[in-house]
Amino acid sequence: MRSVTYSMSVSLDGYIVGPDGGFDWTAPDEEAFRFAIDEIREVDVYLLGRRLYETMLYWETADQDPSLDDSRLEWAALWKALPKVVFSTTLSTVQGNARLASGGLTGEIERLRAEPGEGAAFIGGATLAAEAAALGLIDEYRARVYPVLVGGGIPFFPQRERQVDLELVETRTFNSRVVYLRHRVARQAVS
Repeated sequence: MRSVTYSMSVSLDGYIVGPDGGFDWTAPDEEAFRFAIDEIREVDVYLLGRRLYETMLYWETADQDPSLDDSRLEWAALWKALPKVVFSTTLSTVQGNARLASGGLTGEIERLRAEPGEGAAFIGGATLAAEAAALGLIDEYRARVYPVLVGGGIPFFPQRERQVDLELVETRTFNSRVVYLRHRVARQAVS
């Protein structure tokens, strides 16, 4: 069964975007970027909200940018080929290897979990991830924690009054001082 993973960059004070809407502090160095390339290879489908989808549209044509180095071109090729499901109430069409979600989040995830495949379904975007977390649909949280305090903005974690127990699966510290944390949701065994 396909797992669902929420993976984003986050400031030390818990935000994926600062109060001014900026996230330039998340620009990865080459080591962290190679790690992101390896991570995206594990993904069978990417679920995005409208804002992240629009931000990531750049990568649909990035291969035409002559200034990109080999690793950015590799990322662009992987991203472009990756099937994407976009959740939006305002978009009527999407570009590239993407489709608009035809149902609610629970139905889409149940359908994706039922499909054959070894890779994960990744969720990107705090609003969509907050909805998935509230519904208990996330199996793993992966955070790349940047050594910066941005003082506000869009939080990584949903602000819900719900405890979710996690098991630490992996950590890594990059030369840039970014810390990668991978946690699996601790599920109670059904007897």
